[in-house]
Amino acid sequence: MNVIIIEDEKPAARLLQRKLQKLGLEATTMLHSVEESLEWFGNNPQPDLIFLDIQLSDGLSFEIFEATSITSPVIFTTAYDEYALRAFKLNSIDYLLKPIDEEDLEVAVNKYKERLPKQQEPVSLDFDQIKRMLAGGTAEKVYKKRFTIKMGQHLKMVNIEDIECFYSENKGTYAHTTDNRDYLLETTLEQLETELDPKQFYRVSRKFIVSVNAIKDILVYTNSRLKAVLPTYKDDEVIVSRERVNDFKDWLG
Repeated sequence: MNVIIIEDEKPAARLLQRKLQKLGLEATTMLHSVEESLEWFGNNPQPDLIFLDIQLSDGLSFEIFEATSITSPVIFTTAYDEYALRAFKLNSIDYLLKPIDEEDLEVAVNKYKERLPKQQEPVSLDFDQIKRMLAGGTAEKVYKKRFTIKMGQHLKMVNIEDIECFYSENKGTYAHTTDNRDYLLETTLEQLETELDPKQFYRVSRKFIVSVNAIKDILVYTNSRLKAVLPTYKDDEVIVSRERVNDFKDWLG
């Protein structure tokens, strides 16, 4: 049986591995980041079972599932509170609250074994529901840290720090990066507004969301508007709409 552990804390991963050995399960693969996991799933067959931490060192583990098709059963391992964990209960075999209790682990493994005859059915996780539950619980909201972009047969990782702005054009949504490149995203500006840290990004108009770190200059523009000057984006003027000017100034501090 091929069992993998996705956990950014290596001591915790090794401890879980030893506890699984006591239950007769060998977890020979341990992954510690979103990037490492994407590479592994791109080069290996689906495992029989995944033990999955929610918060990894380089982002939410949901990004793995959003970037590649996963059909394996999942047992969540997480430090989130009981309220938020209701979503995991609905969307997986089980959840294990850290620090992991051996009796709870055995119960979760037994539930997995009971489901083995149905294992051909692909797993279906409602990530939006889980994210809403996390936001509604006591856990601190986690914002997008990177985008995984499909380019032909490859996946490109773009870190949030490297993005100057997001913009819409011809019914598409793009990310413009500090190295003067544009990437088409499978999302909308409206959706991005809920996923980006509002301290770092602001929607200045219907067309643009800008990063506070990328604003090189601000100019007074016609009709009581403002113009934001970015380091490399030059395809169009980034105008702060009149109705957003005061809020934009407050956002800048």
